Amino acid sequence: MPLGETTHFYLYYRLRADEDAELARNRVRTMQAALEAQTGIAGRLMQRADDATTWMEIYEGVSDRAGFAAALEAMTLAHRMGEMLEPGGRRHTECFLENP
Repeated sequence: MPLGETTHFYLYYRLRADEDAELARNRVRTMQAALEAQTGIAGRLMQRADDATTWMEIYEGVSDRAGFAAALEAMTLAHRMGEMLEPGGRRHTECFLENP
């Protein structure tokens, strides 16, 4: 990645229909706080306007894409994020470059 180029991570997923939204929100925010402590990158959490079970996490301004991706994966596993997803679901990750 060229010097000065930053990456933005967008993760989206669907919660289980029976998942308690408040507990899920707390789980995501706890994971994001731990990720920020490790990487310095603060995350945001969003909910789809027309579907309360579809959520998105946003992480902007990442300069070390591989390092951040590894930290995110480790935190995802450590905080058991997969347990709150719909059966067969997964966290989809999209990366976008700033000023390509």
